[in-house]
Amino acid sequence: MKAKSLALGYCFYLRDRFQDSEIAKEILVPFDLSEEQLALTEQELGATLPREYREAMKLDNGGEAVTAEDDWELYPIKDTSDRKRVSRTCNHILYETESCKGFGHFLDNAVAIAGNGLGDQMVFIKESGRILGTVYLWFHETGELQQLAASFNGIEKL
Repeated sequence: MKAKSLALGYCFYLRDRFQDSEIAKEILVPFDLSEEQLALTEQELGATLPREYREAMKLDNGGEAVTAEDDWELYPIKDTSDRKRVSRTCNHILYETESCKGFGHFLDNAVAIAGNGLGDQMVFIKESGRILGTVYLWFHETGELQQLAASFNGIEKL
């Protein structure tokens, strides 16, 4: 069983074990994202994020996804609205995209939105001041880019 699956299973175990306690509420409670925080990230990116992705992150900023290829940790959008959200979004897409540039093969116009924990990334491509809606897999060992889904709605979010 993959490490992320174990971690998620443990979260469910804790949720069930502590039921209505504050610990359980803290573990799996999704947190939303304001339009203002999204706009700040888009300003830093110099481009508008795809509509489907924006709407998904507004409801649940970050989380996990699964594809036929792997399990993925969705990077959150940076949220500076309070200390707790700053902490919960420290691995935001701006930070992770910048980190990926150290891999050597990472595309200058790619925006990392998820990682599989092994170096491969789920990315969007930025063109002419906007970020295209197609989701790609970027393989860190080769720099190869492979289309994963026509839009973010094609990604199964857990």
